[in-house]
Order: sequence, then C-alpha cells, then structure tokens
Amino acid sequence: MSRLRITEIFYSLQGESSSIGKPTLFVRLTGCPLRCTWCDTEYAFTGGEYWEMAELIKKIDSYNPQNICITGGEPLAQMVPCLELMTELCDKSYNVSIETSGSLDISEVDPRVNKVMDLKAPDSGEMDKNRYSNIQHLSQSDEVKFVVMSRRDYDWAKMQIDQYRLSEITNVLISPCFGEIDERELAEWIIADNLPVRFQIQMHKILWNDAQGH
Repeated sequence: MSRLRITEIFYSLQGESSSIGKPTLFVRLTGCPLRCTWCDTEYAFTGGEYWEMAELIKKIDSYNPQNICITGGEPLAQMVPCLELMTELCDKSYNVSIETSGSLDISEVDPRVNKVMDLKAPDSGEMDKNRYSNIQHLSQSDEVKFVVMSRRDYDWAKMQIDQYRLSEITNVLISPCFGEIDERELAEWIIADNLPVRFQIQMHKILWNDAQGH
C-alpha cells in the first residue's frame, strides 16, 4: 500500500496563485531536490511522518475542505504516491492543485489537477534545474510562477515569457521575493512593460507576518 512522508497538514487561506484568498487545506510533503536561495519552507526538506494512503485520505476528509493544495518541499519528489493521492482526491470531486518547482516531470499529473509550476530565475541559484519540457503539459487552467529577487530576475522572466509564449499557453504569475525587492518597484516594471502577467504578493505573509510559506 502506498504511503507518503508528510511534514504538515493545515487549513488556511491560499496566500498566492490565482486562488489567492480561498480557504484551502494544505498537504505539505517532505523532501525537495532543490535549494533555492529564497526558500521559505526549508523545514520541509527533512523529517516528516509517514502516512498510509487510506489514513491520509481519511484525515483530509475530516476537514471537509473546499480546496486542497498539495505542496512541499517538492511534492513530486515522492512521485508515484503523490500522483496516486491527487487522482484519488480528484475522484472524490475535490478541487485539487499542486505547487511544484518545475524541476521534475509533470506529464503524469492528473489533468484535473491545477498545476502551479515555478520557473526558477537566476538569483534562485537553481535556474539550471528548470525542466522546460514541462511547458507543453500546461493548460489554460494552469499557472507558471516567477519569483523575482532583482531586475536581472525580472528581465530573465520577460525573456522566458516571450520565448515560450507563456501568456498564450497558461496563466503567468510574477511574485516579489519577500523582503528582497521593493514590491512597488516590481509592479511599476510590469506596468511600464505592459507585461501579460498577474502580479501577486504572498498574502499570508502580510496577514500573519508569516516567514514560512503556505
């Protein structure tokens, strides 16, 4: 029987993505192959507890959640059981999303799952891990996210948006790295360039002064 290593399960408001503000159950899987300089969930790299799939589904059901976000770490680092979990949740008619680093193959993710996939900019330190072949597996209901620390990151993101015609394929999000770049300045760059993106700020860090990621 499949089991997953879980760091935490908690109910809150979605703090980012196009679902920002929606009550959401977060299932944070343990482990990640990346070490981004701006990571706010380093506590999810190790530890955690193993859950049998049936036990985990029962726990999720107990929240009667409106939305479920599978996150990490990098949830697809536990590829097979993670895929199984998302499909089982979709079969139960839950609204399911996954937050993924973009470094691992997303081709087998259930098409009913909303995929929120990062493309790592230069200052993340992990740009070379981007798996650009994943772009072909994104739809209009999915999202690509850029976390920006600097003007260099922003200019790089612009190039990717243009080169891969991302705004024609999926929703594009740009988020300032919390505490590392002036949010207003980033917003003004986007306005000046008339960039076809959604600017977002991590709402949970404003509401709860939360240094960790939802």
